Amino acid sequence: MDFETIVKSRYAVKNFDGKVISQEKVDKLFELIRLAPSSFNIQPWVVKVVTDKALKEKLQAAAWNQPQISTASHVLVFCANTDIIGNIHLLEKTMLAQGASAESIKGYVQMMQGFAEGLSAEHKLSWAQRQVYIALAHALLGAKALGFDACPMEGFSPEDFAKILGLPSHLVPTVLCPIGFAADVPKPKVRFSKEQVFQ
Repeated sequence: MDFETIVKSRYAVKNFDGKVISQEKVDKLFELIRLAPSSFNIQPWVVKVVTDKALKEKLQAAAWNQPQISTASHVLVFCANTDIIGNIHLLEKTMLAQGASAESIKGYVQMMQGFAEGLSAEHKLSWAQRQVYIALAHALLGAKALGFDACPMEGFSPEDFAKILGLPSHLVPTVLCPIGFAADVPKPKVRFSKEQVFQ
């Protein structure tokens, strides 16, 4: 499937058929999400993966009982990671492990640290959440490219999800992406015209 077809055929599935996606395909999707770009390459996200039926039912109650949660094969909970300094340290470690010299990345690491230290707690969350949506786009389009479907969801209680999943305070549930095989029929896409979007 070419990219144009993927974009045109993808839609927000409201009901899945309950079939389980093969682990091979799920792993391929995870790799596409992992490769998503982010500002400074800090990658301020963690994706919690939920497959347990009982846990999905608990989460569904915290998502206005929307059926996507319980009928999906997997529920991906995209969390903004506000521990930006921690991620910078991890990125530095990763770059060194991949062969970069400490001297060659020193300035870049200091620049990232200066950026992070200049953010208030509120701005850290806002910035991290904006990055999360880039990874979400990879999930939505990647799912369609791999032959299954997805649905972006903001209709849930982040506080309840954090409590149910036992998340630490620096991981903030931001958007959900249930994945599976559609059991509904897409409606025609409604989008603004080219003239309205591009000015």
